[in-house]
Amino acid sequence: MTRLRRAAAAGQLGDDASLRLRAAWLYFSHGLTQKEVSERLGLSRGSVIRLLAEARERGEVQIWIGEGEKDCVELALRLEQTFGLDEAIVVPGADEQMAIRSVGVALGRFLSEVASDGQTIGVGWGRTLTASLASLRPLRRDGVKVVSLVGGTVEARGSNPLEYSWRVASQFGADCYLFIAPAFVDSAETRRRLIEDCGLDALYRLGRALDIAVVGVGGLGGPDQSQAATMVPAGELGELAGLGAVADVLCNFLDADGRSVPHPLNDRVMSVPLDDLATAGHVVIASGGAGRATAIRAAMRRIGCNTLVTDEGAALALLAEVRP
Repeated sequence: MTRLRRAAAAGQLGDDASLRLRAAWLYFSHGLTQKEVSERLGLSRGSVIRLLAEARERGEVQIWIGEGEKDCVELALRLEQTFGLDEAIVVPGADEQMAIRSVGVALGRFLSEVASDGQTIGVGWGRTLTASLASLRPLRRDGVKVVSLVGGTVEARGSNPLEYSWRVASQFGADCYLFIAPAFVDSAETRRRLIEDCGLDALYRLGRALDIAVVGVGGLGGPDQSQAATMVPAGELGELAGLGAVADVLCNFLDADGRSVPHPLNDRVMSVPLDDLATAGHVVIASGGAGRATAIRAAMRRIGCNTLVTDEGAALALLAEVRP
């Protein structure tokens, strides 16, 4: 799928330094034409012309492009080329907590720009996605559906999947489809009965027809541990690690190759199946921190990725993994 086209008004484009510098970098440093830059950024040619003109007026383009976010732009372009992404958005590196906030803010801006009428948008949860609410602009869209991709928590600590879905839907004036179930149930049979007998089958059908899927990715331990992993008893978490689990995507635990590890917990998770998620029109992965690079790569292998929102640390680690 081609890059999602920005829906922001032309007058708002000049406020986005990252987009302005990306346009300047592609045009002046990489030698792309204005038409090619417009296609890469999902903008009209007129918008690109305005961005380039403003970059000159601000003195960001001289003999070289002003520093600003130059390194992040270059990393984003390398990620796009290396992993075949439609778009990579890289924010400056920082500590783990700052990475969560910065990546989340970048995700909120991205969703505000690309959401358009009639789309079905599936959303996961986690600290990074919750942080996106700070920059998600309240722009009304017609006929939008926001779908929870994973069940909720009985005891909410900081954030809850259902609350996040509801707040995103509220910002867009969208219909909201909540995943009314716990994240984990007691057996695969309970999972089956909840889907078939309690109305969740309609949500699963929506999950197979997403225009945009937005998920976070986390690890199993330490500062990179996902919120889902904190819900798992230490004994089971150790079993998952022993089976090679390195990543959590929608409470599904994956090995480094993106395969679901053979643990009963993966049969008891209440989420849209990852194989269905992989068929979405546009998959967005938002996660940062160098320690999450292996988890991010596992998620990309399993569900694909059109747009990656991350930070410098994770970007450098991802590129290092594929370096000959």
